[in-house]
Amino acid sequence: MEDALNSKFDFATYLVKARNSVEEALDSSLGPERPEQLREAMRYSLLAGGKRLRPILCLAACQLAGGDPEKALPTAVALEMIHTMSLIHDDLPAMDNDDLRRGRPTNHKVYGDAVAILAGDALLTRAFEMVAIRSNDVSPERLLKVVGELSLAAGAPGLVGGQVVDLECEAKEVDLETLEFIHLNKTGALLNACVTTGAIIGGAEEDLLKALRKYARGIGLAFQIIDDILDVTASSDVLGKTAGKDLVADKTTYPKLLGLEESRRRADLLVKQAKAALQPWNLRSAPLLALADYITSRDR
Repeated sequence: MEDALNSKFDFATYLVKARNSVEEALDSSLGPERPEQLREAMRYSLLAGGKRLRPILCLAACQLAGGDPEKALPTAVALEMIHTMSLIHDDLPAMDNDDLRRGRPTNHKVYGDAVAILAGDALLTRAFEMVAIRSNDVSPERLLKVVGELSLAAGAPGLVGGQVVDLECEAKEVDLETLEFIHLNKTGALLNACVTTGAIIGGAEEDLLKALRKYARGIGLAFQIIDDILDVTASSDVLGKTAGKDLVADKTTYPKLLGLEESRRRADLLVKQAKAALQPWNLRSAPLLALADYITSRDR
């Protein structure tokens, strides 16, 4: 039944329209920051392209909850700002020390370490401005919940904590439980916030929020597994970032622990479980189901 319902869903068209909407909102979200160098550094990374998976997940979850995705656009922009901040900071010499992101030099290679750090800080704080000040026709109660979800995802309980453990585990033996902890925080926490914040703005009941958290856990881990696989199998030109850097840093990855074939099998199973969580809402969940499949089929 699910396949019959969702076979009519034109995901390619949906993805183009959603990306265009997000890109337009991102472009209008900055300015006029001073000094000009700060604004340029913020725009350099925020508008560098990418899949825009996180904001699109937010819009799709809002729609699934019965809300108007337009009302979730400021939060969708905020999520991409937080994600972009994390990329800028992760690429710094003191962190993952990368020279390439989305097919061009990383922010600190263009603007220097100090401005890159400050551009990331400015994007993080602008994210909360987007929610608190620029959201229209959304109740204060819902916006307060959104701010709470973003705070947890962006802080020590989320991507910051995950990054710290990731750095601590370089060149060490890491078991599967620790690896999953890293990725459920460093990657998964923000993906969870994407679907929960969108659903909150859409007026979701607790049963849907619970299902979306299960969905987000599955796609979050699957996303990271595919990232780990691509780091081994794809070129830098395809990825838009430095390939093989996990191997150079001696990081534990899913392929290192499980092998490529088992890693792929695990990603497929996680996506299957994520989709199953939304089964009661299958009449309206086509975008989220398609996005789950998109994660495991991507090549970058």
